[in-house]
Amino acid sequence: MSLPPLPTQPAGVAWPTAEWPAGELPRHARARVIALANAAFAAPSTPTLGETHALAIVQGGRLVYERYNSGFGPAATFPSWSMAKSVTHALVGIAVGEGKLDIHAPAEVPEWRGAGDPRGSITLDHLLRMSSGLDWVEEYSRDKPSDVIDMLFGEGQGDVAGFAAAKPLAHPPGSFFSYSSGTTNIVARTLGRAIGAAGAEFEAFMHARLFAPIGMTSPIPKFDAAGTFIGSSFCFATARDIARFGLLYLRGGVWQGHQLLPTGWPDYARTPTYQQPGAGSDGGYGAHWWLDMAGPGSFSANGYDGQFTVCVPDLDLVLVRHGASEAQKTAVKAWVAEVVDGFRA
Repeated sequence: MSLPPLPTQPAGVAWPTAEWPAGELPRHARARVIALANAAFAAPSTPTLGETHALAIVQGGRLVYERYNSGFGPAATFPSWSMAKSVTHALVGIAVGEGKLDIHAPAEVPEWRGAGDPRGSITLDHLLRMSSGLDWVEEYSRDKPSDVIDMLFGEGQGDVAGFAAAKPLAHPPGSFFSYSSGTTNIVARTLGRAIGAAGAEFEAFMHARLFAPIGMTSPIPKFDAAGTFIGSSFCFATARDIARFGLLYLRGGVWQGHQLLPTGWPDYARTPTYQQPGAGSDGGYGAHWWLDMAGPGSFSANGYDGQFTVCVPDLDLVLVRHGASEAQKTAVKAWVAEVVDGFRA
């Protein structure tokens, strides 16, 4: 399929490695965008959108709108929840670019190396596309059976990747889409083994190879007792910093003239994954990025409780929204799409 082209940094606009260049909302978008923001920030919590903590919008490489609710500000670090999956995707890309990982080769997972183990054919591509076929229940309600809650807060929290890797195969790899935080933690451990780093050394790799080059100074990643980055869920950062991460993908992995991610890696992230009928209730999926939330061609890092980083190539726009809105997540997604649509003439 043909993907919409990713925009380049406009001439004369500085990269936001140190500070965000300031801009203004386009005249045609101003009234609608501000009205939608006023509705979200009208109170600490609204019935329709829940709590909106932060909104940052970048267009043409400039920060054109930024707003915070009471008790928050530009220095506040927000939970990523599953937006961390897209950070994990970037880290894998760096290792792929160095020849340390092959996404189409069987993943190096010790639990699957036994003779005749059908899981031995699962590749990193299957894992990144949520199509490993592993049995998994991604349920966020504590009163229902939930593998993700058991992994993050229960019996699996000391070794999140080991917990997920122990799951049996429920479908042939590549044949069934099933969103799974467990697969991301298998990916994070596999990456750590490939680069020979865990815990503090892995965190140093994250900062040296991804965060520092694009000016992200706030990220706080979390690790389990085994030293695995909990890449499914935990990388706290400011709204401005996660906007930098979104801009990196919108710019095709290029930053200040340097190809930080392998050529084509963001295109891989936004290439659709097969979803069996009925599987796409939350939208299309690529490789650890969601698709089309803010119109055709858009792609986004989505997190539990209403965390979103949305990249919109046709508008050269990145939108970051933080909040606490699990009960209102459908309405929040629609609101984000409306805000983005306000930029379309």
